Amino acid sequence: MEQYESDSLSAAQTAAMRRSLTSGRGALTRRSMLRAGGVGALTVGGLASLSACGIPPAKREGQGPASTDFSAKEKTLSFSNWTEYMDVSEDEKSRPSLEAFAKRTGIKVKYTEDINDNVEFFGKIKPQLAAGQDTGRDLICVTDWLAARIIRLGWAQKLDPAHLPNAYANLSPQFRRPDWDPGRAYSYPWTGISTVIAYNAKATGGRKVDSVTQLLDDPALKGRVGFLTEMRDSVGMTLIDMGKDPGKFTDADFDAAIGRLQKGVDKKQIRRFTGNDYTSDLDKGDLAACLAWAGDVIQLQADNPDIKFAIPSAGYITSSDNLLVPANSRHKTNAEKLIDYYYELPVAAQLAAYINYVCPVDGVKDELAKIDPELANNTLILPDKAMAAKSRAFRSLSSAEETAYEEKFAKLIGA
Repeated sequence: MEQYESDSLSAAQTAAMRRSLTSGRGALTRRSMLRAGGVGALTVGGLASLSACGIPPAKREGQGPASTDFSAKEKTLSFSNWTEYMDVSEDEKSRPSLEAFAKRTGIKVKYTEDINDNVEFFGKIKPQLAAGQDTGRDLICVTDWLAARIIRLGWAQKLDPAHLPNAYANLSPQFRRPDWDPGRAYSYPWTGISTVIAYNAKATGGRKVDSVTQLLDDPALKGRVGFLTEMRDSVGMTLIDMGKDPGKFTDADFDAAIGRLQKGVDKKQIRRFTGNDYTSDLDKGDLAACLAWAGDVIQLQADNPDIKFAIPSAGYITSSDNLLVPANSRHKTNAEKLIDYYYELPVAAQLAAYINYVCPVDGVKDELAKIDPELANNTLILPDKAMAAKSRAFRSLSSAEETAYEEKFAKLIGA
């Protein structure tokens, strides 16, 4: 009998998720992160649900009957998403792209902003998924590590390519082959989240900061450098700077990256490791330069012209939030139609113009330019070919690897 990996969380993994959800990327409110504050703390129940005693083994493909699809008879679907992750009208009373979809297809979308963080949301739907029951959701949007977990457990439905012609044709090459879902058999990205270098030109005296090497070794930046409390971002960017592929690294490579960061701590080059609270320090100039998330940079630049960004010549880390159809959902075909709809170029442009995250749809620039030429030329939203070629993904980790790596990273940052 095949042995399945336990999906329980170690103390190190739990601590890492707490950091993420209270101050890291999990705490982002998407588009409104600099306006209204955090999106909600991780609940004890949600974390306990994820770290409880093991998850039942996943069904392999072909085991058991396929989920019954009621799409032909029931012209509806339920879509769970993050807050501020969908276009809204100026009066904030409607969602134009969703309304246009309903008008065209006759499919009514029950749209719910009930994902405040990955762990808490997984805690909500895990009992039904584990019991082989309908979660009441036909489409969900979760970050890549959780998408990988759900797929591995057999709790996502395989998508029908015949229903996804636009998605298949227009998906940007940089998002086509994640190691956790080769060929996008179960998922399609909603947005990308890029980790770049941001700097305050006033604080650097006008000097550009464009590499991890510079962050760690430039004496002019000593004590004014920030790295992130998200392990995959800080270690991933350091691995890239060392000439290593974050999609293929070894234990020795990881240890070397930790060692390099430790030197930055020991010689007080690094001021601190931060969650998204680096934004205020960077804005004021207390941090001259740091690792940053592209969505933050776009928001900061709107109010402070001294905030600049750079893409290291060695490359940068990109993660993604992804659309999945949960196992046993009632309206798989309707959900696939909605996924495909958002890969139509005009619709993708409409969404990107509102949420300002990396658009995973190739060829959308001309359509976005009709809405906002400035956004169409912003490579943090639409990476050009040169930038996209530098994008790297942090590889999937086994539970044992994640436990070991998070323990070493926690020691580094003093968590």
